[in-house]
Amino acid sequence: MRVDIITIFPDYFGAVFDYGIVRRAGAGGLVEIKAHDLRGWTTDKHRMVDDRPFGGGDGMVLKPEPIFAAVESLTGARQAQELAGTGVRVVLLSPQGRVFDQKVAGELAGAKQIVLICGRYEGVDERVVETLVTDEISIGDYVLSGGEPAAAVVVDAIVRLLPGALGSETSASNDSFSDGLLDFPHYTRPPEFRGSRAPEVLLGGNHSEIARWRRRRALLKTRRNRPDLLECAALSEAERAWLAEEEPEIFRDE
Repeated sequence: MRVDIITIFPDYFGAVFDYGIVRRAGAGGLVEIKAHDLRGWTTDKHRMVDDRPFGGGDGMVLKPEPIFAAVESLTGARQAQELAGTGVRVVLLSPQGRVFDQKVAGELAGAKQIVLICGRYEGVDERVVETLVTDEISIGDYVLSGGEPAAAVVVDAIVRLLPGALGSETSASNDSFSDGLLDFPHYTRPPEFRGSRAPEVLLGGNHSEIARWRRRRALLKTRRNRPDLLECAALSEAERAWLAEEEPEIFRDE
């Protein structure tokens, strides 16, 4: 996979991808990531990438010309419809986009090339949205100073889903959100720490009981921290009935 990031602050990404899974994926040839200075596609002597919005108002807006020129240079396409079926996605990072989640990360992980456009100021000229991008994505219902932190988040989430990026092929499938639930709790050595002991079921080696414990703990954690996820999660009738109880016990029948 190739990831191109269009930004007015390319140095922001100088060390962001030099650690952990993303670094290993790059070293292993699974992904190539490059940050490009949007000013490189300007044509005026001042290298202007923004201007005041038509109609008045606060702030500045990123101009369409350099963005269109950058995307055309990186993809060979002048508009989004030319990219259909090519495996190339042009993504604008914006508070107005659809919310980025594990499902969207999975979609993008199947692309051959992703171009990430980092918004800035009041945003970009709407003609970029209407004509050029294939996806408009937000990493959450809040506003950042620019799209650079969002680009780092998106790249990290996508790269770890690439085949071979993780040490175990099942790691990603067990992550939070992969099955619609939050991840179950994890424990490691020592078995007892400051008076708190790891659950005995995890120490016993009974894999069916461990799987049952983990499933129920994932259900409880999801109900406590993200009850909205349960509405769409694939739960059995028994699990829904168990969760509906006022004070469910973890192992009431043991």
